[in-house]
Amino acid sequence: MSGSTFGELFRVTNFGESHGPAIGCVIDGCPPGLTLSEADIQPELDRRRPGTSRHVTQRQEADIVEILSGVYEGRTTGTPICLLIKNTDQRSRDYGNLLDTFRPGHADYSYWRKYGLRDPRGGGRSSARLTAPMVGAGAVAKLWLKQKYGCEFRGCMTQLGNVEIPFEGWQHVPNNPFFAANVSKIDELEAYMDALRKSGDSVGARIRVEAVHVPVGLGEPLFDKLDADIAYALMGINAVKGVEIGAGFGVVAQHGSEHGDELTPLGFASNNSGGMLGGISTGQDIVASIAIKPTSSIRSPKASINRAGEPAIVETFGRHDPCVGIRATPIAEAMLALVLMDHALRQRAQCGDVELPIAAIAAAAP
Repeated sequence: MSGSTFGELFRVTNFGESHGPAIGCVIDGCPPGLTLSEADIQPELDRRRPGTSRHVTQRQEADIVEILSGVYEGRTTGTPICLLIKNTDQRSRDYGNLLDTFRPGHADYSYWRKYGLRDPRGGGRSSARLTAPMVGAGAVAKLWLKQKYGCEFRGCMTQLGNVEIPFEGWQHVPNNPFFAANVSKIDELEAYMDALRKSGDSVGARIRVEAVHVPVGLGEPLFDKLDADIAYALMGINAVKGVEIGAGFGVVAQHGSEHGDELTPLGFASNNSGGMLGGISTGQDIVASIAIKPTSSIRSPKASINRAGEPAIVETFGRHDPCVGIRATPIAEAMLALVLMDHALRQRAQCGDVELPIAAIAAAAP
């Protein structure tokens, strides 16, 4: 299957299926000498893994990562790094009724038309389970970017269904199952999800993701703009149907007098651009938001067709997230980190020798 490799200099090739023996990835292009072990990757996978609360799929996967290559005596060697995550809690029988029918909103129909056959077990390659290896690769990218530039990544849910979640502080994100930067709305969100789960339906979500302490100069002026590559990466996440950079669609109502981020001797006065100008990072925080559709696999019967084109009714009995957006924050962070890692290596390769006078750098510092 083509389209399983992401990045240019920091290349991640994803492999496996939702109900196969294992999933994983091969990372090619990681610089040598980075201190790396499974303990550096596992916490990120733990943030994403299923079964962590009653509001997500109860598939019990430990998602234990193994490093099979590319690390010697605790340091990366510069050769390909293979990460392996074994599947241990597949229930393929839950999908036995889907062999000849297609779940509305899912990739079943398009995969069958493209490849002429399909793996109905949990979505196969279209399953959100395949985001786990990308989170593992993103953990490696985060580690290198932090050591090299001091980069940090953070994200939060800003809306669940029709419930908007006001921002109250990043310190709240790890203390609730929604990755919400909020404490006052958690009881309402819990009740909302309990009612949704009982109804057998699903809902979408909005996630914000940010990178701070990003170096200036990442990205290219035309077809490899940093914001374009970020949008490409975030749209590659399962169920994402929209991406905003900075002020996003809010720019429609803005005037030019307020949208352009004014510069002062102390830095930028605002960040409507989301940390990029002309496709190149400015040194401000990178800010993006994603819209995630409702989970397609739901218990409620829906009209469909079978492989003969005849009418059919589809019910899904597997274990699914009533809102896939609940576990999407670590995934969005990982994909953002992979883009910045790739562009950091490209910037170092082409413009590593570029120097500006110290006075000019100080005047332009954000």
